[in-house]
Order: sequence, then C-alpha cells, then structure tokens
Amino acid sequence: MISVGVVGATGYAGGELVRLLLGHPNVRLAGLYGRNRDNQPIETSHPHLSSSGLVIDQAIPEADAIFTALPHGVAAGMAAEIVARGSALLDIGPDFRLHNPADYPTWYKFDHPAPELLAQAVYGLPELHRREMRDAAARTPTVIGLPGCYPTATILTLAPLARAGLIGDLAVDAKGGVSGAGREPKADMLFSEVNESVKAYGLFNHRHTAEMEQELQAQGERGSLGSRDANPGVATVDFLPHLIPMTRGILTSCHVRPTRPVTQADLDALYEEAYRDEPFVQVVADPPATKHVFGSNVCRICVKVDPRSGRVLAIGVIDNLVKGAAGQAIQALNVLFGLPETTGLEQYPIAP
Repeated sequence: MISVGVVGATGYAGGELVRLLLGHPNVRLAGLYGRNRDNQPIETSHPHLSSSGLVIDQAIPEADAIFTALPHGVAAGMAAEIVARGSALLDIGPDFRLHNPADYPTWYKFDHPAPELLAQAVYGLPELHRREMRDAAARTPTVIGLPGCYPTATILTLAPLARAGLIGDLAVDAKGGVSGAGREPKADMLFSEVNESVKAYGLFNHRHTAEMEQELQAQGERGSLGSRDANPGVATVDFLPHLIPMTRGILTSCHVRPTRPVTQADLDALYEEAYRDEPFVQVVADPPATKHVFGSNVCRICVKVDPRSGRVLAIGVIDNLVKGAAGQAIQALNVLFGLPETTGLEQYPIAP
C-alpha cells in the first residue's frame, strides 16, 4: 500500500482528491492537513465525506507521497520540509509548473523560495511527460508540478498540432465553471452575480498562459521538426477565459491558423496516432460538451479543419476538478509508483 497525505484538504480540489483516494485500492490515507485545523472532522469542510471518519490536523503527515493543494507560493515554502522526509511531492497548485524561477514574479506575483527544487520538478501531465515522471520517481527528491486546469485541456487539445509544427497563429477561447475560482468567499462569485451571466476575465495576463506557451513550445522541440520555434503561434498565446454559471467543467476552443495546408484526413491521422493508447483521452468526431466528461478523468477532443478558410478548430473538454486537478494528481501518483494509470480512476462520467 502507498501511504499518502493531503496538505490543503479543505478546498474543492483537496476534497475531490480525498474522495477519489478513498476509492483507490492501493492507497492508505496517512493524514490530512489544513491550516488552523486541530483534529477537525472532515465533514466540517466536506459533509459528503462524513462517513469516512477522517479528521484534518495541523501537522503535515509523514507518507510515501504528499499532495499539496494550496494557494500560490505556500507549497513552495513547505516543499523542502516535505521532501526531506523522503516523501514524493505532488503539487496541485502552481508552485512547480513553470521551469524558470524568473517567471514567477511575472505570472504569480511571488519570488520562488525553492529554485533548487524547481530545477528538479517535472511537469505532471502524464500523457506528455510519462517518461520524465518515471525517471523522477527513481531519484530524490521527487517533485511533480501538476498542470493547471485550463492548460491541461488546452495542451492536450493542441499537442499533436504542436509536435507537427502546425501552429502558425493561435487564439484560445475557454470557458470554466465557478469551482475553478476556489472556495474562498468573493463578492463576484456569489450566486446572484454569476447566475445567468457570462464574463471574460484575465485579459492579456492570465497566469495559465505561461504554462501553455512553455509546454507547447516544448512539444515543438519533440516533434518532427525538432525546433522550439516550429510553431510561431505558441510564442505568444492569445488566451481568454470566461466564467460560466456552472459548477464544474472546462471547454477550450483553440483557433489555429496552420503553418501549411492540412486536410481533415491529415488531422484525423495525427490525433489517432497521438492518443490511440491513452486511456483518458478520447478523440471524437463531433464537438464535445462538458457534461460528456463530468466527474471523470477524461479529456475529450474534437479537431476540424474549415474547408473555406483553412483554419483549424480544436475543441477540448475536461472536468476541472478531476482531470484538471485531483484525478490527474492520482494518475501521476500511479505513474510514480508503477501502477496502471487507470487505478482508482475508472469512474464513468456522471449524467445527466
């Protein structure tokens, strides 16, 4: 059994992580941590988990692996203590996603307190970094920076195009549910403010833009052209998210002007080759809806070329709390400990 602790168990991502870990056949929950909590029953934060009998404490548990689901900058400050105990660190927050510490003041407004750990961190998107994650498991310390929810949907949706050097220009129009904004009370997240309304936010400077640029450029390096500059459209991604009055879900619509003409047959072959062996990526013929993946660890993708304009439209959907956070974290845990990636994540989507 793998002993696992959750630091930041009171938020939405932390609660979803605990729920999924309780159903994992190879995991033993060693402890839950929450700031200013002292033996607090979990139902105080998550009534739906009351029958588990779990409590949340102020002590960081000792375990084979520690998940951190914390505000920006907090996990990085705790990381050295966690890995010094021999635990693998899997951060659901942003503190180990970007490779360059100089990017953190720009995108996250803090100076990274553990650049030496950041240098060893692996970006935890298993479909694209499985080998690096396995290599990380064989060394100490093991640090995995799990992707953000918008980047997960967008990078998976665009990675085959990036590897083929096809992204000449890129605009990403995305929609996300309210749970992605976290659990802290905010006036603009009140029901009466969000209901029956859609709004754009993060214009020109949303922090997830940096992840998209970093990872899509890296996919260009790994691709057939072998160049970080193979996709001029990913050097400065135009990303605009929108808040949608729903609890869960992300839909990303990626508008691509390709670097060369492509046919629908070209795209179909490209995506079939990229994802035919991936258990959590489904390439479909018709545009997917967020309800198609609700409650699951699945990313569903549809890619079409417009025969009139020649542009490519790539659409991806995920559940932001599962594939965009807790489910992906467990998938990464499975990779690190040599388990089948689907272990504990076999749930079908929920409908209606």
